[in-house]
Amino acid sequence: MNRKPQSQLDQRIHQVLSEFQLVGPFFAGYPVNTQFDYSELYPLLAFASNNVGDPFGYSRYQLNTHETEREVVRMVSDMMRLPPDDAWGYVTAGGTEGNMYGIYVGREMLGRQPVAYFSQDTHYSVLKILHVLNIRNVMIRSQDNGEMDYDDLRESIRIYPDAPALIVANIGTTMKGAVDNLDRIREIADELAPNRYYIHADAALSGMILPFVDDPQPFGFDSGVDSIAISGHKMIGSPLPCGVVVTRREYTARIGRAIEYVGALDTTLLGSRNAFTPMVIWYSLNKHGREGFREIVAGMLDTAEYAVRRFNANGIPAWRGKNSVTVVFPRPSPYVLFQWQLAPLEDIAHLITMPHVTREIVDQVVADCLEWSGD
Repeated sequence: MNRKPQSQLDQRIHQVLSEFQLVGPFFAGYPVNTQFDYSELYPLLAFASNNVGDPFGYSRYQLNTHETEREVVRMVSDMMRLPPDDAWGYVTAGGTEGNMYGIYVGREMLGRQPVAYFSQDTHYSVLKILHVLNIRNVMIRSQDNGEMDYDDLRESIRIYPDAPALIVANIGTTMKGAVDNLDRIREIADELAPNRYYIHADAALSGMILPFVDDPQPFGFDSGVDSIAISGHKMIGSPLPCGVVVTRREYTARIGRAIEYVGALDTTLLGSRNAFTPMVIWYSLNKHGREGFREIVAGMLDTAEYAVRRFNANGIPAWRGKNSVTVVFPRPSPYVLFQWQLAPLEDIAHLITMPHVTREIVDQVVADCLEWSGD
């Protein structure tokens, strides 16, 4: 590898920046909040920080943000309706790591080889995780709205009467924004696997929406969840993928072990962990506060309802679920998918009304769907 002159390095940086500036305004199909400013945190990037080990313990590596990470876990656990003193968790690299950690803890808590149950609309990471962790699994049918088919869940658990049940519930599915009914899931599990089940909730997007609405569906620890994962780069907004996973403090005793040379307990999935992203999440949570997020969520839901009306008024059938910012409509032309970076699946696509997606953007997407309908 030859050393490049600074001019070439600057050219590549300028090239990437120009590309980002070009496509950034046309970003309507993925649940990523682009309205953020973390310039106040930039001086921290001058240090080789590392959050190795358990954030609730001591580490010999002192360039860490463990104290901030603990605050983030406490704030998120409170929003997820788990008393902070009973909570344990950490800042992850994103939703997939959070799902893996929750499923891993579930496997360890259930002892005997469990069977995992998840729906057709569950994020693709879950099946991958189950393969990596070598957990038997059954995919449950989904209803048309994206919710789990609870009759199919009941019949599937009946097939394995002696196996503990590790159930992955969706708190906002990837394509349709559906929220699985935790009350129904618990009712079935109590009937067929009493005291032998564990529920992990994938709440990547809606986990940071439901705490801020007046009439949320059940979503937290008070509804029977044993672990929950949210994303930081979605609703909160971050320049780097990140997330938070929270579980009960008592559960981590099953998996922790001491690592002498870093002076820390190994309770997380990763060794070296990002020390900057806890600052990002902490900054946003404290800058906006509960009322700030309530206002942001209300604006997103208002725009989502506007989008449904605009699509339908122009002859394009569209819908969204309760408390959902995911607007589902028939798959448009390849041009519209490319232009607005929309996520398709089979015969549908969705628009997600994150804070940067305005009514004007909605109008442009609808207009393009009409203009390019024959493409």
